[in-house]
Amino acid sequence: MNNKYDIIIAGAGASGVFMTYELTKLGVGARVLMLEKGSPLEQRICPIKKGITDKCIKCSSCSIMNGYGGAGALSDGKYNITNEFGGDLYRYVGREKAMELMLYVDSVLCELDGNEARLYSTKSSDLKTLALKNNLHLLDASVRHLGTDRNRDILAKVYEYTKGSIDMRFFDAVTDVDKRDGVFIVKTSKGETFECDNLVLASGRSGSDWMSSICRKFDINMKSNRVDIGVRVELPAEVFKHITDEVYESKLVYKTDQYNDMVRTFCMNPYGEVVSENTNGIVTVNGHSYADPALRSENTNFALLVTNQLTEPFDDSNEYGESIAKLSNMLGGGVLLQRFGDLVKGRRSSERRMEKCFTRPTLAATPGDLSLVIPKRQLDDIIEMIYALDRIAPGTANEDTLLYGVEVKFYNSKVEVDNNMETKVKGLYALGDGSGVTHSLSQASASGVLLARILAEKC
Repeated sequence: MNNKYDIIIAGAGASGVFMTYELTKLGVGARVLMLEKGSPLEQRICPIKKGITDKCIKCSSCSIMNGYGGAGALSDGKYNITNEFGGDLYRYVGREKAMELMLYVDSVLCELDGNEARLYSTKSSDLKTLALKNNLHLLDASVRHLGTDRNRDILAKVYEYTKGSIDMRFFDAVTDVDKRDGVFIVKTSKGETFECDNLVLASGRSGSDWMSSICRKFDINMKSNRVDIGVRVELPAEVFKHITDEVYESKLVYKTDQYNDMVRTFCMNPYGEVVSENTNGIVTVNGHSYADPALRSENTNFALLVTNQLTEPFDDSNEYGESIAKLSNMLGGGVLLQRFGDLVKGRRSSERRMEKCFTRPTLAATPGDLSLVIPKRQLDDIIEMIYALDRIAPGTANEDTLLYGVEVKFYNSKVEVDNNMETKVKGLYALGDGSGVTHSLSQASASGVLLARILAEKC
């Protein structure tokens, strides 16, 4: 077998998938290989969904985080078309080009989806005025919501479209990379060796440690990013219905009075469900929602995140976030769950108290006390934010509002790349959330399209 390729893509997340789509569409005659440590799309089923268990069992390769489509495959399929948040792609290609790429990604999604998904926008929303009156700030964005179910169907169509042009290997992670005589030598977990002229690092959110090891090996500069620590809030959907029906995803930012810290809402899932994630053996929480009304719950969930940017002498923000998540796992055997009323009264949520709770949790979690896990400053910020949200969505601060902990958003250290996403090592590129340049499905996918066009000319 000829193990020499023109392009090897390490990782099948949003950036890698859209790169293969664009290379196929452009009809590039190059030999392309995609290597992915997770499973094919059809095998990506969490054991919790299978009914094997009701809690995360820390699979060696988390089906929610890894596999074809990356962490975004089984997300709620929310594409935020904006430069205001979700990454810094515009700093490399300019604001207009970044928007053009994201709109192109949106057009591909709509074409594959049959133009079924609604596009929401916050720009003309009365919510912005209401938020400002209550010291909250609504960020502008257009939001295409596909739903977990339709998002998966679209990815399946992309796979069918590209599989004849792109060689793909699953359950096969890149373990080591060398460069000799201008050619990259790529070794995998299955003991195989491949060669290529162009190597694309697209490991996604879960590949931060691996990405750092490759960059250290080639002496590529990386800039430490922040880590966001918080909880996932779950409450009856009616509380936020007037907001989610109009804008769907409301990115609300609040500056706390007590500490002057920034707290924001993240990943809002109307009529959705809370899910657990396994990132390198650490269990955290996230949220999904579906397009199919039959799959919807009676609740809405969203994250409240406090931004932490650590400085000297400690600069490993991800390690800080991991230590908090590990403490939660230690106390709760996974995810902790607490009623807001219990939290503000300084008492633990017990099984007995949860039996009386009117809000029914969508994730099986251990009732406990989040004050034993989350540092006081961040917890004070979250409590203050909940009271602020209660002014625009009365009922947010109800006693039976549920808080799952912890939710941690790890941001890969930003890899030093140029406007073509190329590192100082010729032919070595870094893409998507794994590069630290993007933090969203839209921008990660757009970066894949960008590099596909660049390498189509080069190859």
